[in-house]
Amino acid sequence: MTQVHRSRREFLTTTGGLALIGSAPAILGAENKSGSKPPVLGPEGHRYEVRHNCMQIPSHIQWQDTHGVAIDSAGLIYVKHRTMTVEPQDAIVVFDRDGKFVRSFGKEFHGGGHGIDIRRDDGEEFLYLCDNKGYIAKSSLMGEIVWKHAAPKIEPYKGARPFELETPGKYGKGYLFCPTNIAFAPDGGFWVGDGYGSHFIIKYDKAANPVDYFGGAGNGPGQLQTPHGLWWDDRKGREPSLVVADRANARLQYFSADGKHLSFCNDVLFPADIDIRGETMLVPDLHARITLLDAANNVIAHLGHDPDWLQQVLADNFAMRRQPERWQSGKFVHPHDACFDHDGNIYVAEWVATGRVSFLKHIG
Repeated sequence: MTQVHRSRREFLTTTGGLALIGSAPAILGAENKSGSKPPVLGPEGHRYEVRHNCMQIPSHIQWQDTHGVAIDSAGLIYVKHRTMTVEPQDAIVVFDRDGKFVRSFGKEFHGGGHGIDIRRDDGEEFLYLCDNKGYIAKSSLMGEIVWKHAAPKIEPYKGARPFELETPGKYGKGYLFCPTNIAFAPDGGFWVGDGYGSHFIIKYDKAANPVDYFGGAGNGPGQLQTPHGLWWDDRKGREPSLVVADRANARLQYFSADGKHLSFCNDVLFPADIDIRGETMLVPDLHARITLLDAANNVIAHLGHDPDWLQQVLADNFAMRRQPERWQSGKFVHPHDACFDHDGNIYVAEWVATGRVSFLKHIG
């Protein structure tokens, strides 16, 4: 099977007149439209029933390019989508465990909504957000902005060139700062993957001040090409380190906390993000599958992997992402983010024109 290693920037195209999927979304416990039981993916111990379109989308929201998904301590699901061809609307939509709408907010992220993660700071949970328009933000779970930062300027570190904008004030794709996702550091700070900008990983301290950076464009050890997602991997038996979804290089890459290259994991196609529960790493792969890895990074399963299906998904400039009538039950199109819930189930947000969130119920 041919792997396509092109930047996501090359295949993001704007489509006009996007329509919602005509039927109502499925409820989490329901069977699919044909009346048959949901398809099951995965080996024993990692078996999942797949239920697509699992959220009850309110009438004031038009899904477009569902990009990120995160879950708070109460089990509420936060979905971030990127609206492009409609009037500005809330880019963050919150649902309960039954897929029922709870609230929405975030019109300021219209047109740029991307990464979303949740962290508890001083006893309170907050959203950490990346926007493709060129900034990162921290907000409450109700949407109140705590801070918002555009491109950082960092003095040369150990002889490296300064990290700053070539043209001050110009942010977003094609410029130096277009962040994609955030990972939380054990010291209270965090790392930002500048996946569609400079291809650097930028370290911030607990007060959200930029303090360091590493990486940069390339395919050698320590270099990155679309560092799209990232996570602090401290699974039992491993040396704690930062793992990066080095997407356009078709690999995961490990770094020490201070940015030193450590190793690669190559059992991925086009990795988009990372989540960890217990000893299992979850990697949504934009090339139509979900990968599960054990603590030694051996493949447990490539959920949904099908070479023939993948060729259809990638054909004609990714036309299938705009053609929901072609989608098949139990098959993924473009998984862009995924996360475990508190019970070991998985939510998957896909980069498709009408948006789609799927619920993978763990059944044994």
